[in-house]
Amino acid sequence: MSDKDSSTAKSYLDSAIAQGQSALGSLTGSTGDKAEASARKDQAASEKESSHSVGKLGPLNVSPSGGVSTDDPNRTEGSWNQTLGSAKESVGGLVGSESMKKEGAQQNAEGKGQEAQGQLSDFGSGVSDRVKGAVGGMAAGVTGDREKEEEMRMKHDDAKTKQRSAEADIQKQADA
Repeated sequence: MSDKDSSTAKSYLDSAIAQGQSALGSLTGSTGDKAEASARKDQAASEKESSHSVGKLGPLNVSPSGGVSTDDPNRTEGSWNQTLGSAKESVGGLVGSESMKKEGAQQNAEGKGQEAQGQLSDFGSGVSDRVKGAVGGMAAGVTGDREKEEEMRMKHDDAKTKQRSAEADIQKQADA
């Protein structure tokens, strides 16, 4: 919303324009149009990548638009439980304790579920708050309330950061 250079919608629009420009270049034989289309396509890909990027330090997330969010506690606690569970499984295997291995496997599985619950919570609240921020910002813009408009822009950007962070973690786990 606030960062026009890293908007997903803008990246899709630029990509569509690049496709049209490329087709025009092919029809007319214009290498200039083809080159411009290629550059616009690259820019669109970069914009999309930027709009989905989130810096993460522990449970803190920051986006290029300035949005800041913290992870749902279940994400952090679930990750910690997975680590402890894996450690117990390893130690149980080293010392030959089946009960410790089982306990570790159970804690690891519970941690995965807990982390997923936190991710879904962050994703859902991120989407919901993004919509509220966008609608609230538009309403404030119509009424001319610049202070409220800025407040809603920040709400939108923080929520986008929360959503993108959850998406990134979910995708990382799906790719693993």
